[in-house]
Amino acid sequence: MRDASTLIASSAVRLDATPLEPLPTDAEAERAFRSIIRWIGENPDRDGLHETPQRLVRAFREYFCGYDEDPEEILKKTFEEVDGYDEMIVLRGVAFESHCEHHVAPIIGRAWVGYVPDRRVVGISKLTRVVEAYSKRLQIQERLTAQIANTIEKVLKPKGVAVVVKATHHCMISRGVHKRGADLVTSRMLGCFRDYPMTRGEFLSLVNSDVET
Repeated sequence: MRDASTLIASSAVRLDATPLEPLPTDAEAERAFRSIIRWIGENPDRDGLHETPQRLVRAFREYFCGYDEDPEEILKKTFEEVDGYDEMIVLRGVAFESHCEHHVAPIIGRAWVGYVPDRRVVGISKLTRVVEAYSKRLQIQERLTAQIANTIEKVLKPKGVAVVVKATHHCMISRGVHKRGADLVTSRMLGCFRDYPMTRGEFLSLVNSDVET
């Protein structure tokens, strides 16, 4: 179970700015999952399901661990000794798993993150961690895309930021309209990527390239 300091940190980075009540305990969450198992018509006490509520608590903690991360803090360690490098930096095809906030169904996708530095660069693993921190929350893809780009712009203050996200949504694959093979593409262009079509085109050509590196 998370301690009080972790719960405070978790609350500080929640999407909702309103004050939160104390988080339920693991035991309370397990009881809720037992109720859901009973609601669907199963017996939570049979052998195969006896430990499922505990497993679900552990799984949900992993699915939504992004609430315990502060994406702005992740980006604060930067490097200035780049010998004047001021060209585009693009991290391609960052795989992520998220869950939609409407049906808590999986969103499976990849993100392309680019920026043009202004004297400072950040380690590429930090860009991946920003994608992870925002994706491991209840999300809609449009907001996820904007949050990644806006945070990079706010912390790094580069000349421009570009983010493209491509994902499949199980809320329309395994339920609802049951349409397989469709994906959703969203983008956020800031600074020089918004202002200069050639810069934006260069980034999009890297996004759409099938060449493996």
